[in-house]
Order: sequence, then structure tokens, then C-alpha cells
Amino acid sequence: MTLLACNFSKGVKKDFNTGLKFSYNGFGVNNVLLVDPANNAMRDNKVNLNTKIAIVAVGVANYGLKDGKAYPGMQLIVTDKKGTAVLSATDLFEGTTGYPPERATELRGDITIGRPMIAGETYHVKIHIWDKVIPANEIDAGADLVVI
Repeated sequence: MTLLACNFSKGVKKDFNTGLKFSYNGFGVNNVLLVDPANNAMRDNKVNLNTKIAIVAVGVANYGLKDGKAYPGMQLIVTDKKGTAVLSATDLFEGTTGYPPERATELRGDITIGRPMIAGETYHVKIHIWDKVIPANEIDAGADLVVI
């Protein structure tokens, strides 16, 4: 007799303090957070000019494995109020040789809050995470950032 397990998950969550909203499909994920320069979860969506923050997916699981390794992809885009990209990375994990799944549970995209961003403006950060072995596994997250 053959037993098959299904590790399917799907959901949407929102952090009402920062406004960050994320959805996941196929992947398991504990949380997606905006973190400040000290690597602490942010309490609002205000960011200082000339600092570095990050958007972090925590507890990512249910990868499809190839040769025992996980192959995540992460696109990161920051746009201004007109929708023009001020920061864009197609795949932060491009060219990697894969990771043991236990080392791919936390995925991080760093964002430098600097030129061409300017104080007093609002920008939208968006990430798209996918599994290169099972592309239907994905996490999408986004939030507005108010630069001060």
C-alpha cells in the first residue's frame, strides 16, 4: 500500500501596524515581516532616509526538492506613487546551487532607503517568492513605506 501526503497550504494575512499584507499558496509560511535596521519587527511603516530595512519571510516550508535541495526565487520591487520602479531585482537567488531545506526557511530581501527615494514620499514594496522546483508554490507580500 502506498501512502501519499499532501502538504498544501493557502492563506492571506495582514499586519495592521505596518500595513504589510501577504498571501501564500503551496508554501507553508509562519509570517512575513518588515524589519528595521536593528533586525527588529517594525511597528509602523515609517522608514528613515539613508537606512536599510528588509522584508523577511519566516518559516518557509513545503519546498519541492531537487537532489535534496530547495531552490527559492525572490523578486523585489519598490515603486513610487506613479508606479515607476525605483528599486528592482528580478531574482535575489539567481544562480545559486540550491540550499538544504532547513537553511531556506528564512528568506530576506534588503531594501536601501536612499536615492532616488525622497523624504515625504510614499513608496510601495512588493516581493514575490517562488519555488523553482514547483513554481505554483508562491508567497506574495507588499506594503507602503513612508519615507521620513
